This record gives sequence, C-alpha cells and structure tokens, in this order.
Amino acid sequence: MGWKIAICDDDAGQAARLQADVTDWAHGACAVTCFPSAEALLFAYADDAGFDILLLDVEMKEMSGIRLAKRLRADGCKAEIAFITSHFEFVTEGYEVDALHYLVKPVAAEKLCEVLTRAAERLAVEPPSVVISCEGASRKLYESEILYAESFLHDLVIHTKTQEYRIKENISTFAGRLSADFFRVHRSYLVNL
Repeated sequence: MGWKIAICDDDAGQAARLQADVTDWAHGACAVTCFPSAEALLFAYADDAGFDILLLDVEMKEMSGIRLAKRLRADGCKAEIAFITSHFEFVTEGYEVDALHYLVKPVAAEKLCEVLTRAAERLAVEPPSVVISCEGASRKLYESEILYAESFLHDLVIHTKTQEYRIKENISTFAGRLSADFFRVHRSYLVNL
C-alpha cells in the first residue's frame, strides 16, 4: 500500500475523526496528512504533488473543496478524490473533476472504508509512474508522459510533451526505477519505446 492521503477540512474535529478512520483502514501503512484549508493544501501541493487520495470538504471558508479540486486537476493532479459534504447540490460539479464519491457528514467509518477500498482498487490499476524531486518539490510523472531522458554529468533531464525536468540522479539509477518500456540507446540517453 503506502499511499499518501490528504484530508482537507476546516473542522478540526471532523478532520481528526477522518484521520483516525483512514489510519485504521490502512493499518498504519499510509501517510495521512490533514490540512485546515484549501490554501494550506495548495501550498503543500506546490512542494509535493505526490498525493494519491484526497478527501476534500466541499464547504470551507475561503476556497471550496470543489474549486480546490478544479485547481489541482488543472495542475495535472491524478489523485482519487472523494468529497465530504452536508448537502448534495454540488454533486454534478464533482463529475467535472472525476470525483470518486461523495461522503455525507457525519461520515460513517464503514462508508469511508468502502470509498477508500474503491480508491485503492483504482490506484492498483494506475499506469506505471515514477516520483522525482525537482526544484525542491516531489512530482509524480506517468511513464506514458516521458518521451526520453538525457544525462548531463550529474544531472538528468527528463523530457515530456509539455516540459523538461532537471533532477540530480544518474541515468542508470533512474532507468532502474522505470519499466521495461524504456531502452538505453546510448550511455547518455534513455528512450520510451
């Protein structure tokens, strides 16, 4: 397992209950982080985009969970998202961000476990990916996004369709973290077949 789960809820009591239930479900095998606002999660996401499951309160003070999800999706976030709400009028907006489920407050532990299990099943069939550290931030790249990587002394530049990422890793170590879909065509080049 070992997934990274974020809980974003401005009700500290609700967030603590969710964190306890998530930890019980995962038997302590997941990293669970609580955020008191959408802005706090966005700030953390800028440094570490590696969250796998997001539990987002819909009604928060400044930015709603729906707006937060839209911002994260626009930034390429592929995490499984479940919304927590007291009202159902936002349900249609959840389809726009490919929400996994809506949980109604107060959230029953059994229902939360069902949703987390569904998220885990979807994550288990997720396409192969690699987490890189670039400019002080962690980022998950799907192998299908990577065109090729090239080595420059102690740096590795990973080329995708939209941008380049420069990381401190040698090409052999990086190749070892990827699937057999990558082939080293030269000592300085690794290509996605």
